[in-house]
Amino acid sequence: MRTVPDIVIRGLCKRYGEKAVLRNFDAVLPQGALTCLMAPSGAGKTTLLRLLLGLEKPDGGEIAGLDGLRLAAVFQEDRLIESLSAQDNVRLVNLRVSKDAVRAAFAAVRLADCAGQPVCELSGGMRRRVAIVRALLAEWDVLFLDEPFKGLDGETKAAVLDFVRRSLRGRTALLVTHDRAEAEALGAAQFLALP
Repeated sequence: MRTVPDIVIRGLCKRYGEKAVLRNFDAVLPQGALTCLMAPSGAGKTTLLRLLLGLEKPDGGEIAGLDGLRLAAVFQEDRLIESLSAQDNVRLVNLRVSKDAVRAAFAAVRLADCAGQPVCELSGGMRRRVAIVRALLAEWDVLFLDEPFKGLDGETKAAVLDFVRRSLRGRTALLVTHDRAEAEALGAAQFLALP
């Protein structure tokens, strides 16, 4: 595992037309810990993730500590390839991961019988779990999770939370959620809010 520095966000600003979504946002995501970001809908949580992932450019401020790091994400949309099997979607981001490791991860999130099924045949909750497994089995240094457990029923969610918690141990991650209990179940080291 590579050494990951603290990720430092200073004075981050982002506008869309006349609307200022982020105004001089400062934060530090500590190395080797899970940070939870909580804020109302429309406050800029997903925008912040997109800026951290380099999918958008800030209008001002800076992000330090991400250069040269491998990033993985679970987005609000599953972003799976419909025609591929669940297992092939996971291996697409990491060809070195063994089929046994993929099967074990699927079993941990209660998808044991779905590895060979095309994604287009899976339910929404099953697809969500494939997306989570795919991100966690990628080779990553920093993980971003945007409302990853949305739509999962209680028992399934508990199994997925346990799998994610074990996978995150000692690694740098940022979780966006409305549910403080999810963050606490994952052992969040700090909670951030957007003004």
